[in-house]
Amino acid sequence: MIRNYIKIAFRNLWKERTFTALNIIGLTAAFGVAFLLSMYALFELSTDTFHTNKDSIFQVYTNEERPKGTESALSNPVPFASALQEEVPGIKYTTRYRNGGVEVIIGNKKHYIGMIWADPSFFKMFTFPVALGDEKNPLSNKASAVLSFETAKRLFGDENPVGKIINLPDNGTLKPVVITAILAEYPLTSSLKPDAIFNFTNAPANWYTQNLDDWSNHNHEVFIQLEEGVTTAQFETATKPFSELHFADNIARVKRDGAQKNVNGDYRQINLLPLTDRNFVSIENKVLTVSKTLEYLILGIALLILFIASVNFINMSIAKGAQRLREIGMRKTLGANKGQLFLQFWGESLFVFLVSVSLGGLVAVLLLKPFQELFRTKASFASIANPTLIIGLILSFLAITFIAGGYPAYLMSKLSTLQALKGTIEIHSKNRVRNVLMVIQFSIAIVLISGTLVLWNQLEFMRTKDLGFNKEQVISIPMNSVEDGSKTLRLLRNELSTKPDIVSVSASSNILGYGRDESSSTSVTGFEHQGREVKTNILMVDYEYPETLDMELVTGRTFSRNYATDTLSVIINEAMAAQFTEENPLDIVMNLDELGAYKVIGVLKDFNFQNLDKSIEPLSLFMNKNSRVRYAYIRVTPDNLEQSYKEIEKAWNIVEPDREFLGSYLDENIDRTLRKERKMSTMISSGSILAIVLSCIGLFAISLLVVAQRRKEIGIRKVVGASVQSIAVLLTKDFLKLVCVAFVIAAPISWWASSQWLQGYTYRIDLNIGVFLVSGFIALAIAAITIGTRTIGAAMANPVDSLKTE
Repeated sequence: MIRNYIKIAFRNLWKERTFTALNIIGLTAAFGVAFLLSMYALFELSTDTFHTNKDSIFQVYTNEERPKGTESALSNPVPFASALQEEVPGIKYTTRYRNGGVEVIIGNKKHYIGMIWADPSFFKMFTFPVALGDEKNPLSNKASAVLSFETAKRLFGDENPVGKIINLPDNGTLKPVVITAILAEYPLTSSLKPDAIFNFTNAPANWYTQNLDDWSNHNHEVFIQLEEGVTTAQFETATKPFSELHFADNIARVKRDGAQKNVNGDYRQINLLPLTDRNFVSIENKVLTVSKTLEYLILGIALLILFIASVNFINMSIAKGAQRLREIGMRKTLGANKGQLFLQFWGESLFVFLVSVSLGGLVAVLLLKPFQELFRTKASFASIANPTLIIGLILSFLAITFIAGGYPAYLMSKLSTLQALKGTIEIHSKNRVRNVLMVIQFSIAIVLISGTLVLWNQLEFMRTKDLGFNKEQVISIPMNSVEDGSKTLRLLRNELSTKPDIVSVSASSNILGYGRDESSSTSVTGFEHQGREVKTNILMVDYEYPETLDMELVTGRTFSRNYATDTLSVIINEAMAAQFTEENPLDIVMNLDELGAYKVIGVLKDFNFQNLDKSIEPLSLFMNKNSRVRYAYIRVTPDNLEQSYKEIEKAWNIVEPDREFLGSYLDENIDRTLRKERKMSTMISSGSILAIVLSCIGLFAISLLVVAQRRKEIGIRKVVGASVQSIAVLLTKDFLKLVCVAFVIAAPISWWASSQWLQGYTYRIDLNIGVFLVSGFIALAIAAITIGTRTIGAAMANPVDSLKTE
């Protein structure tokens, strides 16, 4: 019996190979893309979940009420962590944390490594297994150093480095530290992957030792692990007296300046950020927010694609079943019952589904490496290989095939044997279930198309926005690994002084956009001015910085070698000038406490020195020869960019022969800040294209069903004089009505979703109805073409072929 079912199933699938091919192609594409998208989303959502104590580890951050609203801060003063653990109950461990880069010296060789400073409790909190060395407390000594597996391999090869000494630079001297442990390879889902970890108490004196009792200098982050049973709400409430004690001066200043209390009646609140949310944090309008929108959106697209493909599978099974009425009638005549009919249909559905899942997995395997490179991810099948997901997939698999096989079998089994043998079928209730599914399919497709168009427009708007500086023909070079950036800049400027294609050379303490080293930093300070606090971002620059970047000077002048006092001068932007009451900004003198008084000599037009998801904040530019500049900027002529780049690389190799040249064009740096938007655009575009293709496959299948049902009607209409055009319109209009209904449903949903998404951008496009009309037109046009290819063919068929049995 089973063998007979299998033979008939293969025979029917081959006989209806067009349907079989459409089913397998649609489902294969859907599963392949869904596997890849799910891998990415679940991989990102699993960041830092491997830590044993993940549910009790939190990063401390503070919300402070200020005159212009709430401001969040992640950094803390040096005495903060120890005082917090002593004075606030519920803390099991704390660790201070500061990341950066340092040039270590091993023997006579210099090596640049990424590193963090942390307390010994770091390894009690976080799950980073030790491969070699001290497993219990690798940072127990002040002069301890822990290396990652990859860094140890890079620096020492196959040699065991435990016990060896490396030297750290510290204000012109070398500080020896001993390697106490080598970590095992980091899990792929770890957000913390430092090359080395050093004891926090051994950090440079200028930001550690000199600030041991200073509560005003915030320069590092703090992680805590709560005791079992302590909730975040309980802990945050318990920190109120702590804030009132240690930050009384801050609270007094914001009260004086007009700040309003928060909903809990506080001016300052210590909050906890779950470790597993840390990778999804952004500061929007100065307030810390956690957003997993991209990851859930991608996961949602994967599920929607599978839904569309599954609906197609069901509809196409019905369409195929309608063409097998005589077979069903014969089976019923020979005594087949509903269960046997169901088993036949379900077996065929099961086979098609199994083949499609297998081929979809194969497609995902073949595309995995390009997918990883395109989206810069380490996601793999391991991301979706967990019991819950596998059980869910199996249950979905059984449910879909049950419906795809059972529903047609149910419809066909309701027919009388005579109806089945005559090959006639009457579908009642105007095919409401089928029509609803089609409307849902096209609604999803139109929402995805609209989202794609909105995202494209926003991305193009951000890419072409006037940033307030000229990003073209500028090459930036990270100098983080350079011990004396000012010296390197001076030598570099001398090397390039004779090159005709070099227009100007300058530098600053922070980069615009993201360079090839992927680094970025910020520095903020506050000071008293006329009885109130003023806060500003700080940027240390060299001569010709505004000129190199073509910034517009509103008033005053820029730094000049002709003025020896410019080291005690400052240039501010318009946002900074707006904080002062002086009518003429050139009359402003900024008193920065121990740093002295700085005279404003110029005002620059506001420019976007941060990412475009932030509004332009107050900025002050200082020019101090003793300050470290980290990024060089070199403007070149537009005539020969490639040759200019090579000349700069050659000059760098002369000046810094032991350090890699990481130069990049400034416009590329700016584009890197839009990486998230590009990733979203690519994924949503791919999803919308696949959604509309799958919807059209389903539409084509339903058109086959309708043509099969109305074959004789079409023949009669042609005999009595109906034209091909009128018949094609008759067969097509009902489907296009469904697409129009889908547009009416999808348009407001798309408008609302797009509006909500755009609220996350300070600089955004204005939504207009044209985008949504275009989305609807695209869906309607593609649907019309899809249906037309079948209905026109049916209308042009010879009526004799359809009426010869009457």
